[in-house]
Amino acid sequence: MSDTRLRVTEIFFSVQGEGSSSGRPSAFVRLTGCPLRCGYCDTEYAFTEGEWMEQEEVLQAVAKRSVRDVCVTGGEPLAQKACLSLLQVLCDQGYEVTLETSGALSVKEVDARVCKAMDIKTPASGEEARNDWNNLEYLQETDLVKFVICSREDYEWARDRVRERQWPCEVYFSPSWEDQDVGSLGDWIVEDMLPVRLQVQLHKVLWGDVRGR
Repeated sequence: MSDTRLRVTEIFFSVQGEGSSSGRPSAFVRLTGCPLRCGYCDTEYAFTEGEWMEQEEVLQAVAKRSVRDVCVTGGEPLAQKACLSLLQVLCDQGYEVTLETSGALSVKEVDARVCKAMDIKTPASGEEARNDWNNLEYLQETDLVKFVICSREDYEWARDRVRERQWPCEVYFSPSWEDQDVGSLGDWIVEDMLPVRLQVQLHKVLWGDVRGR
């Protein structure tokens, strides 16, 4: 098997709903597989679906539309070793590349040109113990960290983590789509004057929880 071959769940075009590129038309490459089972996961179909594609086939699919931004997501993209090569080649071809990763696998070898969007697992996710805090050493100012908040307890846990550490990049708090009211989350952030950015999943605001959006 080629060392650049990837198992791909889907490639689609939409508006980026999260992070520093929110609102931009983007290409999304969703890779198959994930070692985690977060309680709030909204892409469980990516655990097992997908077809094997050569890297060049992935690049050709992305190039079908004139996009500047490409998001490589999952599942957990870094669960496939060939993801690192894909990220590098996308950067070489001039794309603005974002990697959405759980933070459970090392990001040390990710191309420095890639914006790493790292999800810190809160207690309600059920995967808090899988957070690899060493990954913070490899984040740059252009990267971002996200906490998905499911409850007041999740918020307080995340708030304490923010306060106890030096963060090398922006920190986002995002309400779990079906679990946490965004207005309440905003109130808590303002009450504590927490140095984070409140984020909603724009794609879900626009189209709901629809696959391929």
